Amino acid sequence: MATPAAVLEAIDRVLEPLLETLERVMWVQRYLHPPAIGQLAEVLAPQTEALSGPLRALEESAWPDDAAFIRERLLDVGRQTLDILAAFAAAARAPDDLVELFRALRRLARVQETLYPLAPAFDPVSRWFLDPARRGDDELVARLREATLRDDDNARRVGVLHADNERGSRGGFSLYVPETWDGHASMPLVVALHGGHGHGRDFLWSWLREARARDTLVLAPTSVQRTWSLMGADVDAPRILQMVESVAARYPVDRARVLLTGMSDGGTYAFLCGLRDGAPFTHLAPACGVLHPALLATDALARARDLPIYLVHGELDWMFPVATARMTRDVLTTVGARLVYREIDDLSHTYPRDENPRILEWLAA
Repeated sequence: MATPAAVLEAIDRVLEPLLETLERVMWVQRYLHPPAIGQLAEVLAPQTEALSGPLRALEESAWPDDAAFIRERLLDVGRQTLDILAAFAAAARAPDDLVELFRALRRLARVQETLYPLAPAFDPVSRWFLDPARRGDDELVARLREATLRDDDNARRVGVLHADNERGSRGGFSLYVPETWDGHASMPLVVALHGGHGHGRDFLWSWLREARARDTLVLAPTSVQRTWSLMGADVDAPRILQMVESVAARYPVDRARVLLTGMSDGGTYAFLCGLRDGAPFTHLAPACGVLHPALLATDALARARDLPIYLVHGELDWMFPVATARMTRDVLTTVGARLVYREIDDLSHTYPRDENPRILEWLAA
């Protein structure tokens, strides 16, 4: 049955404000900084009205049965997005409670997970799941659509996959395999470590759109405890190494391009895990973390010699002041690491997703 024109019009009317709202939420997430919370709330405030009306019209439209999946997905995404706006607005009225602000923005990962299956059906959605520099690439968008809609053995092995990684569990991992993979070509692997109290199933979305445009695997583990093994026995590193080997056994990983990266505690742990003897990582890219004191007390830093490291930190970081990153820069330079140091003047203690394309270009080079 053909989809009625009124339904198509309702979809078009809701997609534009929906994607614009999600873009603003992502922008607020990137620029979240305690002194700026009031201004950031103003960025999101108009979107409740902009999205509510088109979403209500979509809900009231008469839908054919064969479009039920699309209808339910769009309504779910729209409602979740409005919930983010309401939660952020409420948290912004008590700006001293940063935890609630982070919780509100963390919901963006679930919204993306719900929306992503609609990418092959709607070009605007597919383009949104690319970094801005690639959204105008019509050939890429067409190739992604065709790859996602194919019906062969590879179709079941690509996309967003999870291994014992429900959000209520710990110790599993999520994996993104580019839909355009032909079943043979080797691919770089990004291993992305979430921050404290985070989850790999959420952090995967911090890398998906960039990896999707560049035929790159993304492995997002979840720590066994609420954060990584920064103190006491290291229960995470052996599991991460097993995950890497498990992925490499199923997909042709380019062993010359295996990147370990992470945010905050994940960045700190990327140093600890990445400089272990025998670690398979060829590149490290810690963000907004610190150099763990244990590395200074052992010979582990000797393994940083000639290792490509892309270190990112924000001048506005309120959790780990930028002075700690400058100390790390100096130590790594002294031991002979092949260091790229990026100190970003408008970055607070948030993930600098706009660095991902640069990191992947650096990894490819």
